[in-house]
Parts: sequence; C-alpha cells; structure tokens
Amino acid sequence: MANDVRNILVPLNGAGNIDAVLRVGLLHARAFNAHLSTVLVGDDPNEMAALTGEGLSSSMINEMMEAAEHEAHRRMLQVRLKFDAFIRDNDIEPKQGFLENDPLAHSKLSASLEFLTGSEHEAVTWRARLSDLTLMPHLGPNDNARASEVLHAVLYDSGCPLVIAPPSPPVTSGTRLCIAWNGTAEAASALRGALPYAKRAEGVQILTSVDYHRRGPEADTVQDYLRLHGVEAEIRDFKGVERDVGAGILAACADFGADMLCMGAYSHSRLRQMILGGATRHVLEHAELTVLMSR
Repeated sequence: MANDVRNILVPLNGAGNIDAVLRVGLLHARAFNAHLSTVLVGDDPNEMAALTGEGLSSSMINEMMEAAEHEAHRRMLQVRLKFDAFIRDNDIEPKQGFLENDPLAHSKLSASLEFLTGSEHEAVTWRARLSDLTLMPHLGPNDNARASEVLHAVLYDSGCPLVIAPPSPPVTSGTRLCIAWNGTAEAASALRGALPYAKRAEGVQILTSVDYHRRGPEADTVQDYLRLHGVEAEIRDFKGVERDVGAGILAACADFGADMLCMGAYSHSRLRQMILGGATRHVLEHAELTVLMSR
C-alpha cells in the first residue's frame, strides 16, 4: 500500500452501525483529503433463486423473490437517506465517482454513492482491489451471515487493508495507534497499511508478547523500521487476559488510550472457509476501537 490514502471504499449493506462507519470514514477522509466511495449492492435474483431450494412451487418462489426485492428497496432507501444527511451535515461534495472532475484537486471533501447489482461478495471484493482501504462496520452476533461473508472476503481476497469501524461512532480515529506485532507476513502487511496513520498519529505503540509472537523479526526491528519512516514508537510487552491473547491486545490498547489498532489477520486454513486465529476472532468480535486488519 502506498504511504497515502486517496480512495476509501465504504460498502453499506444495512448491517452494523452505519453512523459509526460514516463517522470513521469522515475522520479518515479529512486526515488524507480522500474520496469516500460508498456502494450498496442489491440482491442478485440468481442467488435468491438458488437459495430457495427444491420442492417449492413457482408461486412460493415468486413470493419469496418479491419479498427480497421489497427488502432490497428498503435498504436502498435507508442508505440513500443516511448518505444524503451525511454529506449535507458535513459539507461534503457529492460526486458520481472518485475521478469525476478530479475531486482530489480540491480542498473540499467529496463522496459518491453507487448502487450495484450482482453478487455482493464479488462486487465489493473487486472494488476493494482498486481502493486504498475498505471501511466496513463492526458486526454483532445478530447481523446476517452474508455481511460476515463479505467482510471476510474483503479481508482475505481483496489485497486491500480492511478497516473495521467500532460499534459506536468514535470521537477520534487514528490519533493514538497500537500495532500488534507477531513477526508474520500478515503483521508486516498490516504494518505497511498502517504507515499513513502512524505518520500522522500523536502516539504509536508496538504491542508484542511471547505468547503472540511467531517466527520473524522482533519488535525492536519494527521500531527501527518505523523510525526510518519518521515515526517514533514505543514498545509494550503485553500479556494475555486469562491466557486470551486477543483480550490482552485490547487491554493494552485501552491502557495506551488507543483509538485505532493495526494487526495482521491470521487464519489456520487457506481454504475458502477460513478458520480464524483466536486473537483475530476475539478482536473482530470485541473491539471497541477502529481496527485495521490485513493479510
């Protein structure tokens, strides 16, 4: 990832706290004078037909598809109203896309909203591959499975850093940064993705633990690497909370007063159905601050 952020992809699918996502998007767009590319993907009729299964009459299938279409229109209206209020309240210039009239040449922030059709999994992931980062909501236990699938697809298939908003709109994001380091390629990818934030942060702390570290460079080498980029960072040795490394990472973030965490996303499988590592899963489920993940 280049050491700057110019285009932020924000998929809005109705899951999670939209206000929190838009708030983080605003804070990050202001920090980098970046464009916010918000998208909403409508339901794919072919996907719906495949999910209905066998043994259903044509009238029942049509009824289910009509209900899905009604829900899609409801989500579209909800997102449209949220987006319009967001750009109005924050004096953001609406654009048709991130290259319309070179929006980045102006000091005023810009944002666009596009309604896409097709597979949400593919549409969002493909857009993410040509974005500097993708911003998505924190998903709770009651959010739908498709939203979780799209989040994991962006994380593992886009090649783009994923930023996950906290459950509630934050006051700040990226001013005090914690970097969870364990020496892996995933951690290195996340570190490079976090460089634009580290350069602007008021404080940066590298989190390390013997229980978290794998084979690879140690934290003091990361400190030297950041110094090469003009970033002064301190090192913090943390311990797991009741042997839970993920909980230990979040506790260390709270002690530092961090409003953003950077970490690699580790999994135990390279198959499509990823089995997330314990620390990754804990942070995804319990983080109360903005999280940047990469692999």
